[in-house]
Amino acid sequence: MPPSHQGDERASRRPLLEIVVPAYNEERRLPGGLLQLCAKLARLPFPTAVIVVDNDSTDSTAAIVEAWTPGPVPVRLATCPIPGKGAAVRAGLSLTRAPLVGFCDADMATDLDAIDVAVGLLLSGERVVIGSRAHAFSDVENRHSKVRELGAVGFRALARLLVRGVSDTQCGFKFFDGPLAREVAAELSVTGFAFDVELLARCVRRGSAVLEIPVQWRDMPGSRFSPARHSTAILLELTRIWLRLRVESRTRAKPAWDPPLDPVGYP
Repeated sequence: MPPSHQGDERASRRPLLEIVVPAYNEERRLPGGLLQLCAKLARLPFPTAVIVVDNDSTDSTAAIVEAWTPGPVPVRLATCPIPGKGAAVRAGLSLTRAPLVGFCDADMATDLDAIDVAVGLLLSGERVVIGSRAHAFSDVENRHSKVRELGAVGFRALARLLVRGVSDTQCGFKFFDGPLAREVAAELSVTGFAFDVELLARCVRRGSAVLEIPVQWRDMPGSRFSPARHSTAILLELTRIWLRLRVESRTRAKPAWDPPLDPVGYP
């Protein structure tokens, strides 16, 4: 069978793995990132697919995805008019149907060979596998300013209060059991940079351990995070997450009413 037909047949099969790529004004980085991702996924021994979520971009991000050349890895466009990476990831995860799902950043800062490790662990029974730049065996090239590094230290300290035992909640490389991810995504309330914390905290509340794996990570130009502009918003988001989870815990722990005793057969 010609290779092109093999690719068509593979693309028509239900994917075992779907990866969500949130994108806001990514016309410069998205083409190269998608090429890398599709090339990696095409080498896996099972069907895969990619969902790019255009987060209300004002450039040609959506047009790039719409014009993407069909191949063995289907790439489709989804739109999310609500601003914020968290909103885009939530929208993308809700559209998945595969048994395994994940998301990664458009710049592909995390080396994609880690996908092999993540998928293998999920297939062996893990439910949440995330890349961690803080892992002892990770290779990290970081060009962040000292101010941003200090901000990251403070953020991690606060995040550990909500997701205990996880050293890096913010690496944009996370993979999940599909049903779990879709269930948790439906409950996400935070739409900004701190959404990862809520996502992982809700997974843990469902009894799913978070397994961190080492990654090769390169600081890519074009990051939109700014300590000066976003620190206050992130602090507010973390506070909202804490309050919301606390209220939900109390509500679930104490039922609104006690069912009456059934007199039939009661000793």
